[in-house]
Amino acid sequence: MSADGEEDLPAFVALHGAALRASRVPARYWESLCRKLRGELFDAGDYFGIMQVEEVEEEEEGDEEMEEEFRKKPNPGNEPCFKVIVTNENGLQASNPDSIFLIDHAWTYRVEHARQQLLHVPGLLHRMTNLMGIDFHGEIPDEGSIEQVLQEMWKYNQTYQLSQGTAEEKVPVWYIMDEFGSRIQHSDQPSFATAPLFYMPQQIAYTVLWPLRDLETGDEVTRDYAYGETDRLIRKCVLLPWVPNEVLDVNCFTPEPSDEHYQAILAENKEKLPVVINPPVYEKDKVFKVFTDIQQVLNNLTHPRFVFTDHEGEADILYNFSHFKDYRKLSEERPEVMVNQFPCENLLTVKDCLASISRRAGGPDGPRWLPRTFNLQTELPQFISYFQQRDRRGEDNHWICKPWNLARSLDTHITNSLNNIIRHRESSPKVVCKYIENPVLFHREDVGMVKFDIRYVVLLRSIKPLKLYIYDVFWLRFSNRAFSLDDLDDYEKHFTVMNYAPGVTLKQVHCEEFIPLFEKQYPEHPWTVVQANIFKAFAELFQVASAKPAPLGICDYPSSRAIYAVDLMLKWDSSRDGKRIMQPQILEVNFNPDCDRACKYHPTFFNDVFSTLFLDEADSCHVTCIV
Repeated sequence: MSADGEEDLPAFVALHGAALRASRVPARYWESLCRKLRGELFDAGDYFGIMQVEEVEEEEEGDEEMEEEFRKKPNPGNEPCFKVIVTNENGLQASNPDSIFLIDHAWTYRVEHARQQLLHVPGLLHRMTNLMGIDFHGEIPDEGSIEQVLQEMWKYNQTYQLSQGTAEEKVPVWYIMDEFGSRIQHSDQPSFATAPLFYMPQQIAYTVLWPLRDLETGDEVTRDYAYGETDRLIRKCVLLPWVPNEVLDVNCFTPEPSDEHYQAILAENKEKLPVVINPPVYEKDKVFKVFTDIQQVLNNLTHPRFVFTDHEGEADILYNFSHFKDYRKLSEERPEVMVNQFPCENLLTVKDCLASISRRAGGPDGPRWLPRTFNLQTELPQFISYFQQRDRRGEDNHWICKPWNLARSLDTHITNSLNNIIRHRESSPKVVCKYIENPVLFHREDVGMVKFDIRYVVLLRSIKPLKLYIYDVFWLRFSNRAFSLDDLDDYEKHFTVMNYAPGVTLKQVHCEEFIPLFEKQYPEHPWTVVQANIFKAFAELFQVASAKPAPLGICDYPSSRAIYAVDLMLKWDSSRDGKRIMQPQILEVNFNPDCDRACKYHPTFFNDVFSTLFLDEADSCHVTCIV
């Protein structure tokens, strides 16, 4: 390396060292990698070649073992089959510091934009069909070819996430390596390793390739498609997109996780549980000092018994936007100070925890009010078994993949492709929930029968005894296109969160206007009956969430109060006596929800919330006690 190159190395390592260490790229290659990135030097062609492998028709019938092995050989996509081999006459030495290579990316995208890019980016569809071995002879993109690429791409996709930026910018990025990178086959004993690297100076991602051992001319370049997985069953599951297999022998029953699972979550959240305190008693007409960083509260709380303070140390009530962690210190030093959250409430607000605690209310499939849910990190074999069993029985197999901890439908995908779901596990921790294929729809005169969801604001006053209130106004969100079980990437057909999407119509109907319209459309289903079932589901959820001591349940801390938003849909189901019913389906529970619409149309909203939670004066408020 030149002298100025040597000076560049510390700067390169300062920027990329952490990523290189995390990907286990040996330090002996870093200097060469720095040089190749700076000079955009793609020298893999000097060492490797792509070879087309002809499948030979078996002459002899007897050699079933060979045939079985051959059948198991993964090759992304359809025929023809390709291999990458070492062509350099000197082979390749792993100890050589230059034995690291750059692979370019042919296509980088976010899943929700894939179809549009295949339609509109010149040459993209042509390149992808070529790379995947899909027949495409036209000049104009056609739906059939696009659909095939969207199915087949999960055998080629790789992923990375940006660690900085807005929630939108942190949504996982998927990419397909160029023809060279995409033709490197899988092996359980790989000869090479690969890893994505985001090169900061150019703001471009590459894949880096380096040998795991010395190779001779003619040796195959392979990598492990299930890199890092050591468990045999999980490896089998992760490799399903390339090595089709059945895991029907796995029991799809998902019991509630062990106590240790919840202990680990508590440790990971760095939450410190409070000591036991006596419930504080306050003077009858006490005026409470409120410390808050929530603008909606500052603008709308006007009740005479609450005043704001800028000094956290003198506050009687801490009403924080971000998560509070050190309950122990608060309980030891200021047990009389009330706080707007409960220790361990993430058991409700994080989607994988919500699914696991809800199993306390239902049998092996969970309660009727929660869509069947699997944690893709810990319950992948059970999910695949369940998916394959449903497939065999010819049952609907549409699923929705959701990140554990993102709101606003970010990085949320609907699919009936098992490969798609298995690969989504690599991007960020996700749950997969049964997609509601038979939702109760609402007739919009301008559009037709659309999906809708309902948001209730739930006020949790205490755990022991459990005291739960519902705000008397609920909010509705509607899809913008008529519902049907197709066009799964059509956001305005399948999703209802429109207030964050730029340039998208937001349909608003007030609940008082909605109820008569709903009852006109469904005269056999009076809203009072529907809502009673919704409240019953809420009561059951909070009962199971508080049934066990922390960290297995929400902590009974007498100075805690909280407000949550629960989002739900209704689906068509049958009661035990065969009657058609509207079954509530709880979708998620949100901490510190956006109360903008609530304040705008109901100016007393925060006065009601604070009176109910902090003064125990619910009678004069727009709330209903359900537990």
